[in-house]
Amino acid sequence: MELRHLRCFLIVAEELHFARAAERLHIDQSPLSRTIKELEEELGARLFVRTTRSTQLTRAGRQLLEHVPRIFTALDQARDGVKSAANGFCGQLRIALSDGVTPSRLPTLLAQCREEDPEVEIRLFEVPLGQQIKGLHEDLYDAGFSMAEDGGDGILVTPAWEDELMVAVPTRHSLLAHKRVPLEEVLRHPLVLGDPAVCEGHARQVDRFLRKLDQEPLIVQRVATFDVMMTLVSAGLALGLAGAAHIASCRESGIVGRPLAGKPPMLTTYLLRRDAAPFEMLNRFIERVAFLEARGNLNLAEDS
Repeated sequence: MELRHLRCFLIVAEELHFARAAERLHIDQSPLSRTIKELEEELGARLFVRTTRSTQLTRAGRQLLEHVPRIFTALDQARDGVKSAANGFCGQLRIALSDGVTPSRLPTLLAQCREEDPEVEIRLFEVPLGQQIKGLHEDLYDAGFSMAEDGGDGILVTPAWEDELMVAVPTRHSLLAHKRVPLEEVLRHPLVLGDPAVCEGHARQVDRFLRKLDQEPLIVQRVATFDVMMTLVSAGLALGLAGAAHIASCRESGIVGRPLAGKPPMLTTYLLRRDAAPFEMLNRFIERVAFLEARGNLNLAEDS
């Protein structure tokens, strides 16, 4: 079995159309069909069912598709590791980011890592939460950040930092008359919130907060990114609920972040890792995360 066999299989599995797959691979359809046939003969199993109208994966094909992306990810990471060594690094940390993670303390953390461990390269991977958890189990990532508080069996989840939940308001909106906006007033207006399919943990935390009131929110749209959320807010189409760091880093003009009335609601970002003894570089990374959380809690106590 050669990598070209697996690469061709992966593209056909993604397209479920041999002509489109051949076009993506920049080859003719006939050699692509021969390559898939060679792979099927070597594995002793049919991978696709082809008719004049459709191409579908067989059960064996679906099973192979579970493993092939991981193979290419591992190869990419091996290549990156070699490049890191060639560039003078003596180690690498692979950190996954998922789920609308708030960036409030991430830049500070990465800067501290660079200052204290300049010989260690940190590579960030933006992936869906399910892929992060799967990658942690399969040793594709050393640790990750998410806003989901449950990683399932074999994954340790610990709080990393908190970020205040605020309302993003268009300029010249009536709610700006409030220095701290009552949630009941927010819920009188259309809202744009994160899509649970993309930023599951963030959406779950915000929805849990909204369920504290009997009033049903008017959610006009669920979005995959905070950039789109802020675009809709800036256009005056809705209010947004997001972490203070997301609102502060917004590139859109015409948006004001307002705190909510009462006790500030907090969004929690979690550190995820395998339930195993961490190696030395990862252990130092975990200690820095814990230090940032402790310092952040101290600042909150002083402010209050």
